Order: sequence, then C-alpha cells, then structure tokens
Amino acid sequence: MKILRVLAATVIGIGLSAGAYAQNTPKQDMKDAGSATKDAGKDAGTAAKDAGKSIGKGAKKAGHKVKEGTHDASQKVANKTTTK
Repeated sequence: MKILRVLAATVIGIGLSAGAYAQNTPKQDMKDAGSATKDAGKDAGTAAKDAGKSIGKGAKKAGHKVKEGTHDASQKVANKTTTK
C-alpha cells in the first residue's frame, strides 16, 4: 500500500514539473509575437506588390486595346472620306 502512495506522488510530481517546463516565458512570448507581426507585414507587402503588378499589367493591356481601337477607327474614317 505504501508503494502505491509513493508511486502516485512520483507520477503527480513528474507531471506537474513537466507541465511547468513546457510553458513559454514572457520573453519568448514577446519574441514570438514580434516574429508573427514581422511575417504578417511581409505577407501584406508581397500581396500589395503582386496586386500592383496585376493592375499595371491590366492598365497596359487596356491602353494597347484603346490604341488599336483608335487606329482602326481612324482607318475606317479615312476609308469613308477618300474620294473615288
């Protein structure tokens, strides 16, 4: 019976000490929070950069289409106004 009490006390003691060891310190929590903030900033910057590139590509494509349309329209007008 005495062995059972000693064994139970040992298991409880090991469990409590292992649980306390696994917890982060406040200093480590601050480091983790800083790293998470830095990573989030990098992700946001990358997303903004990618969006800017996409917008620029779309604007360039639209500009080219407008140029082509203007050229085509001017050719049609020129063809209609030529004297035969």
